[in-house]
Amino acid sequence: MTDALVLLKQDHKTVEQLFKKYEKTTAPKERRRIVDSIIKELSVHAAIEEQLFYPAVRKALPDLDGDVLEGIEEHHVLKWTLDELLDLPPEDERFHPKVTVLIEMVRHHVEEEETEMFPQVREGLSRKPLQELGAALEKAKSKAPTKPHPRSPDTPPGNRVAGPVAKVIELVGDKVKG
Repeated sequence: MTDALVLLKQDHKTVEQLFKKYEKTTAPKERRRIVDSIIKELSVHAAIEEQLFYPAVRKALPDLDGDVLEGIEEHHVLKWTLDELLDLPPEDERFHPKVTVLIEMVRHHVEEEETEMFPQVREGLSRKPLQELGAALEKAKSKAPTKPHPRSPDTPPGNRVAGPVAKVIELVGDKVKG
């Protein structure tokens, strides 16, 4: 059973690999394809962190409240940027700069989580709770929205309802479109 921190770090690695692919290409269609993958990965990751990981950290380790709140705010800005990228053509003059800023933002967020928050969480929670949380995060991925919903609640209990509802709406919308 994977623990929560291992799972979240793997998500970070997946996104970083997409960033590197994006940075190596200039072909508009390939950039669009990569950005669509980035949007999906980051939308799911932000949702599961906000629904499960951050609340668990706040409950178990109240000293990390400020770090969690900063993470939530960084996600908020992230979701607005992802939302703007959803329909922005890769040929648009603002597409590449917007993706560049997104990449910088996410790298900063990951750096803070992995070097500041995660070590404190590892120290403050025992193995079993981290494994249980990891299992819950993995399960939540299948119900998490794959697109950003910046106007939806980003803290419980609202996000625990809005996330799965958004996922259903996305699935219906995708079926209607294609």
